[in-house]
Amino acid sequence: MATIDTTPSTIATNALQSLPFGTLIGGPLAACVEAQAKAAKSSWEFIRDVGLTDNGDGGHKAVYVNFEYRKDGRSVMLSLPLLTIVPIPYLAIREIEIAFKARISAAAAASKTTHKSLAVEAGMKSKVGFNALVASGSVEMSTSISSKKDSTATRDSKYSVEYTMDVNVKAGQDDMPAGMAKVLEMLNSSIDSIDTKGELHVSDQVVSLAGGGSTYISYKNNEGYYAPNDIKLYEYKDNHAGTIVSNDDCQKASDDSGVLCVFKKEGFYCVKAGEKMLVINVTK
Repeated sequence: MATIDTTPSTIATNALQSLPFGTLIGGPLAACVEAQAKAAKSSWEFIRDVGLTDNGDGGHKAVYVNFEYRKDGRSVMLSLPLLTIVPIPYLAIREIEIAFKARISAAAAASKTTHKSLAVEAGMKSKVGFNALVASGSVEMSTSISSKKDSTATRDSKYSVEYTMDVNVKAGQDDMPAGMAKVLEMLNSSIDSIDTKGELHVSDQVVSLAGGGSTYISYKNNEGYYAPNDIKLYEYKDNHAGTIVSNDDCQKASDDSGVLCVFKKEGFYCVKAGEKMLVINVTK
């Protein structure tokens, strides 16, 4: 009886056990992590290249977009950060599905066939003759033996290991990070409408020397920035700006937003900044 060879099955099982499952499954996961890192880097590059510009000191500042429109009969400029009006790409992998399938096919067959045959053939032939004087005789014998043996052996072994892996990755727009949401909230609060000729403000246009004689002057240029250095104070005569007011007549103290003026002498003064001008009346 032929014995079935189990070697293919053993080899196939060992082949399956030797498969690097850590690499097969960990490889797609590592690729997804790498893809997520590249997506985050792309988001930062978008913010840097689109919404920021160099400030000249090695840092960055937000890019603003200015729109001019009419409001209350005058030309007004709306200045807002570019990052507040363009969608920021935040792609994230939401789901990873890995389907692994392995199939083992093993087969073994053995057969043995033996044929034997034996043939024996014997024969004898005799002949006797007499005559008057001589007697003669002959004997003939023949023998033949044939033997035949046929042996056939067949052995067939085969095996196969087949495995497939399907990886499905689903990605989409992710929620905005908390830090970026806070940045955009701050940028939204910086949206401002500005007069195209600038904005000049005086806390009190009628100042009493008895009340301290002070007033605060602030000026925003046509780009929306405070520009206290652009504020100039003149004597006002005959509806025209005269000479610049000396420190003896008015003490001035500047900060980042404007100038605090403390007058020492009554009269009319005018403050100019950019294309704007206001008149201040200082009384006793």
